[in-house]
Amino acid sequence: MTIYDSKAIQEILPHRYPFLLVDRIIELEPKTRILGLKQVTVNEHFFAGHFPEAAVMPGVLQIEALAQVGAILALREFEDRDSRIPFFSGIESAKFRRPVVPGDTLMLEVTALRIGSRIQKMKGVASVDGKVASEAIITSVIAERNSEG
Repeated sequence: MTIYDSKAIQEILPHRYPFLLVDRIIELEPKTRILGLKQVTVNEHFFAGHFPEAAVMPGVLQIEALAQVGAILALREFEDRDSRIPFFSGIESAKFRRPVVPGDTLMLEVTALRIGSRIQKMKGVASVDGKVASEAIITSVIAERNSEG
């Protein structure tokens, strides 16, 4: 079941190609938990250099994909989300457990540890076929889009 498709995701997130790393949201418990999907294809721009002979999705982009799913969970709570932008403020306990390769469906599960009006802290787990690929505790700040800093 699709809760948010690509178009709906783009109405919430400021990210765009080639840096939008979530295709669909398939589960959502407001302020609690969210599950997104990223279909990893051979055409991803990062595979051209990481690595041409053995394509592997960079771990930092897996964490970014988790952060984007977490940002959807947080931003959907703001009526004025068009004027907001999420920024990383911390990544803790990041672990990379298995490679993610073209053809994989990356499941992106994010659970809220704290959702506030400005600071968000979430636990993210990215998996393929039920096996954990990466995980981290992600902290972000929701800022005004036009503010400097």
